[in-house]
Amino acid sequence: MRRFNVTGLCVPDQDYMVDISNKVSQIMVMVERGDYFTINRARQYGKTTTLWQLDHELVRRGYTVAHISFEGIGDEPFENAKSFCESLLRQITKELKSSGAKDYSAWEKHNVKTFEDLDDFLNTVCEGKKIVLIIDETDKTSNNLVFLRFIGMLRDKYLLRKSGRAFTFQSVILCGVYDIKNLKMKMIKAGTHHLHDGEKRINSPWNIAADFKIDMSFSASEIATMLNEYEKDHKTEMDTEAVSKEIRAYTNGYPYLVSRICKTIDEDLEKDWTVPGVQKAVRVILHEKNFLFDDLGKNLESDEDFYKLLYDIVVNGQSYVYNMTNHAIDWGIMFGILRKQNGHVFIDNLIFETVIYDYFITKKRIKNVNTGMDITRTLPEDVIEDNKLDMALCIDKFARHYYELFCGRDSEFLESECRILFLTYLKPIINGKGFYHVEPETRNRSRMDLVVDFGTEQFIVELKLWYGESAHEKALGQLSAYLDSKGKTEGYLLTFDFRKTENVGKPKMEWVEYNGKKILDVMVGVK
Repeated sequence: MRRFNVTGLCVPDQDYMVDISNKVSQIMVMVERGDYFTINRARQYGKTTTLWQLDHELVRRGYTVAHISFEGIGDEPFENAKSFCESLLRQITKELKSSGAKDYSAWEKHNVKTFEDLDDFLNTVCEGKKIVLIIDETDKTSNNLVFLRFIGMLRDKYLLRKSGRAFTFQSVILCGVYDIKNLKMKMIKAGTHHLHDGEKRINSPWNIAADFKIDMSFSASEIATMLNEYEKDHKTEMDTEAVSKEIRAYTNGYPYLVSRICKTIDEDLEKDWTVPGVQKAVRVILHEKNFLFDDLGKNLESDEDFYKLLYDIVVNGQSYVYNMTNHAIDWGIMFGILRKQNGHVFIDNLIFETVIYDYFITKKRIKNVNTGMDITRTLPEDVIEDNKLDMALCIDKFARHYYELFCGRDSEFLESECRILFLTYLKPIINGKGFYHVEPETRNRSRMDLVVDFGTEQFIVELKLWYGESAHEKALGQLSAYLDSKGKTEGYLLTFDFRKTENVGKPKMEWVEYNGKKILDVMVGVK
């Protein structure tokens, strides 16, 4: 019986898999062109499974595939050129032999001790052959300079091949989390950056590499191919299109998260293959401890620039233009936390975004408790009855607590903190039975739409800063339109007013009708 697999290689007869044949076909085009390139994606992004399927397609088309890995081989092969060359050829020979390649014995008979020897040897064994070298886990090296010398040699042979003066691999594919251009960053972070005149070797050895532009995330239609296979076996009568779109909406197609949601529904939620079932699975995952979320927390803790970047994006609604020289942006994209779209930088998916919010909320809660400014005074039972959340009462209590705690406080500080304060207040109330996410397309410096799922109900709360009557009228229109898009007739507008005037004081709250929608209009200030 097949299952949803979230650990390691997926194979068709054991696991439910997304059909990635189109992605493999695109990679094959690059191989047949003779491209050298890097597939660098975040952890658990389907790299191993993609390479496994690529191997099969290459063999089917008559290529010889030398697929090796740097994982688990220890430090010794990277101590010097001789150790590296011997280890490399030993791995290639072993792989060719186990895969049944006819001419593997040619790789056993060598006397290679230097990179010059390796250069000559490759001229001999690659002549007239279509050999593809795939090196997985290229970032599992302790001494990157030896490896960089090797790929520098491959670059030189690639250039000579184009002019007909050398024989070498048809294609070389390097695979790992770090791209070659990021190895320098890795060495700096690891404290092993002692390159001196080796800087050029860091910056230039892979400049012949073709850009790898293939999108390895899963589209909704690709996710549906996996669910259709599941449906053939289990006949749940799910709406595969609707469920696939919902999974995509929360994960942005991040392969691990897609499979994690499916596995949770199948094994832990009594096969609830519905849109609410996907939302339940997301809630379960958000309360799990896993390596992706752990890595995210570690990166936030260890890098002050990265912390500030994510805080600006998710809390302050700051828009960042992509800048490849910004190490925090580059770092976030490399680890799959950020994505580049239309020249700007965004959090990759709603699940990561909620994890990031939760991280900042926890930090804020600890700080507020230590300073006597903890706003989480409302107990769940104060606003929840018979498993139903009274959102109007919840916001009313927040507004009163906010006024009591922060009346007369520094308005500039509160303007940058108000939204995280509301989330800090809300999270412990809904924790365990509900969850929230921020709609990325509505988040900016002045506006943020919050979607809160609790039980079978969904609440839309817009958080705004006060910019005058006309802007407030526009906010009501924006919320009304957003409610329309969600099929809702009731919403909540919470406005923070930081004017230092006589008109700003205790919270104001009233239900208003706007474009056929019922909206609770709440305003809080700091006077």
